[in-house]
Amino acid sequence: MRWAQVLGVGVGAASLLGLGILLGHFAIPKGADPPAPSTSGQDLDLEVLETVMQQLEAGRIRDNLRELAREPHLATSPRDEALVQLLLQRWRDPESGLDAAEASQHEVLLSFPSPERPNRVAVVNPNGDTLFSCSQSEENVTGEQGGPDVVPPYAAYAPPGTPQGLLVYANRGTEEDFKLLQTQNITLQGTIALTRFGGAGRGAKAVNAARYGVAGVLVYTDPADVNDGQSSPNQTFPHSWRLPPSGVERGSYFKYFGDPLTPYLPASPSSFRLDPASAPGFPPIPVQPIGFQDAKVLLCHLEGPSAPAAWQGALGCDYKLGPGFRPGDNFTANSQVNLSVHNSLELRNSSNVLGIIRGAVEPDRYVLYGNHRDSWVHGAVDPSSGTAVLLELSRVLGTLLKKGTWRPRRSIVFASWGAEEFGLIGSTEFTEELFSKLQERAVAYINVDISVFANATLRAQGTPPVQGVIFSAAKQVKVPGPGDLSVYDNWIRYFNRSSPAYGLVPSLGSLGAGSDYAPFIHFLGISSMDIAYTYDRSKTSARIYPTYHTAFDTFGYVDTFVDPGFSSHQAVARTAGSVLLRLSDSLFLPLNVSDYSETLRGFLQAAQRDLGTLLQQHNISLEPLVTAVQKFEQAAAALEQRISALQKGSPEPLQVRMLNDQLMLLERTFLNPRAFPEERYYSHVLWAPRTGSVATFPGLANACSKANGTGAGSEAWAQAQQQLSIVVAALEGAAATLRPVADL
Repeated sequence: MRWAQVLGVGVGAASLLGLGILLGHFAIPKGADPPAPSTSGQDLDLEVLETVMQQLEAGRIRDNLRELAREPHLATSPRDEALVQLLLQRWRDPESGLDAAEASQHEVLLSFPSPERPNRVAVVNPNGDTLFSCSQSEENVTGEQGGPDVVPPYAAYAPPGTPQGLLVYANRGTEEDFKLLQTQNITLQGTIALTRFGGAGRGAKAVNAARYGVAGVLVYTDPADVNDGQSSPNQTFPHSWRLPPSGVERGSYFKYFGDPLTPYLPASPSSFRLDPASAPGFPPIPVQPIGFQDAKVLLCHLEGPSAPAAWQGALGCDYKLGPGFRPGDNFTANSQVNLSVHNSLELRNSSNVLGIIRGAVEPDRYVLYGNHRDSWVHGAVDPSSGTAVLLELSRVLGTLLKKGTWRPRRSIVFASWGAEEFGLIGSTEFTEELFSKLQERAVAYINVDISVFANATLRAQGTPPVQGVIFSAAKQVKVPGPGDLSVYDNWIRYFNRSSPAYGLVPSLGSLGAGSDYAPFIHFLGISSMDIAYTYDRSKTSARIYPTYHTAFDTFGYVDTFVDPGFSSHQAVARTAGSVLLRLSDSLFLPLNVSDYSETLRGFLQAAQRDLGTLLQQHNISLEPLVTAVQKFEQAAAALEQRISALQKGSPEPLQVRMLNDQLMLLERTFLNPRAFPEERYYSHVLWAPRTGSVATFPGLANACSKANGTGAGSEAWAQAQQQLSIVVAALEGAAATLRPVADL
């Protein structure tokens, strides 16, 4: 297998050296720099902020996107590497470039379909004769879906194999779905399961299926889930933004994020690597995605009992469960589905690109702004809409920098990550490689991956301390279109919640593992956020924009349907740019630690309400948790008061530095590598996968869910007690971090 080939020991060494030089460059004073702020006490310059807002041009963002999405740029492909050079050229431009720009490579394990033996899904009779074949490519509706660089639909990291068996319909492939099939006395052993996207992660569908003896999995996108039920060719792209019948969602089926073979280690040629044959996280059985036009043929010919109402979709027939097909239309009762997958694993060199603006006062404090570069095909929305914004924002800031009219207080790091689509690989390798430096010096991470899903409203996710700075930025930016409504006021119309402290405010979503913010928040404990524009959920039930990860995600699709005029892209650039400047230029970091108090209080109340009685029955008291939350609330309020008092005077630089470090380091105090031993990279005790149904501290919720029904004194209840102690210790450590630094 090609993964065993060694691609050169010099690559990793050069990568490490380059990154070390680049980030070490921050702390070295340069005599030829443009003028720095006159005093270390200078605060955010609102005139500069307004200048940046006005100079961000929608037309330039459109031009960027046209170039970025001109050709498919799968990770490590020639076009992907050509975009690396484009970024370096822009960031080294003598009139609009940055202080420094470098590319580094990591040697990572990727998965590709075989060009010689295409993956195939067919219905065959007992003699092996083919009765029906699923399409191996998407329809070439705009002349862009049939090029030689368009990778055929496939499930990355799905193992090769040629299973054959009767077809069953398993809804979304959750464990509960397979359990329901069992209760219907449907034999699953040796079958091929047809599932639809959503409900469970891609890889989880295969894991769940294999647990019940299923031999292979097919996955399709139901038009009920992305097209509001519309499915005919004249109702879909290129006539609307909806997914055409042949559209197939590609994606990674690897369970974890980061390079599969070097967990917790940077993927350099010299690093220890797991054996791919035994490395965890790969799908256990072959998987292949198909279009809903082919899924309709399979699903609408199934026999067996009708699927539950919640399992029905929009393919125009009654969904049956199987197993097997009903006779007719060339199918026979004993027809089976043959699945042939020929994917292979390969070690490839994938590039990250970093662009640096060195801070004038605190060059060793980094505000990071990132977006991945690679796409499954043309990737106009995902990720090039984000990269188009990144390039425009860096152009405007670079121009001010080169003119000598501005330099931020703190250093800004622009990042273009490689191989994100295969599992957040580039960003994860970066955090592994620079773990200590980033934990000591990184202020926050701003992620703008898909910048525009649609053009209705802002959508932001993040940890509580970044809520205030996003709100401030959104209030400053005018919403696209006529009138004077702000992005903030428009946002609150679509997504809002009632806050005990502020009243009605926009809803800030929490961070999972859907993009490159994941290693920063879960692994490093760096305050993080994700910013985008999205659609009006009252007008569509689409789980994501319809052409996601397909060959129909093109520049024309964005230009015609997603954001004509690119005003929403401009609004995102202005909002994210305002956040970036506020974090890099404000005297005191605009991270409101008191906003964590509301989250902690909500988690505590949920634990008391839904778990308190159960825990008491096993002699586990929540009182230590109550006390810990109170300590945090008091310490956070006191810190905010100290900052407020200093803002009214002329604080000493060291006072500012100490308080900013408290704000910056708070998120790190919630890390405990023992909190989730069964998970890779997850160590933040407040944000982790929650398997329990109670919306509280995830480790406690998961432990109680697992222990419920076991006897008193069981190991499971001991684990619940341990999880409670882990949370209490984290909260007490957080409170201690917020108290005056002279108070040990």
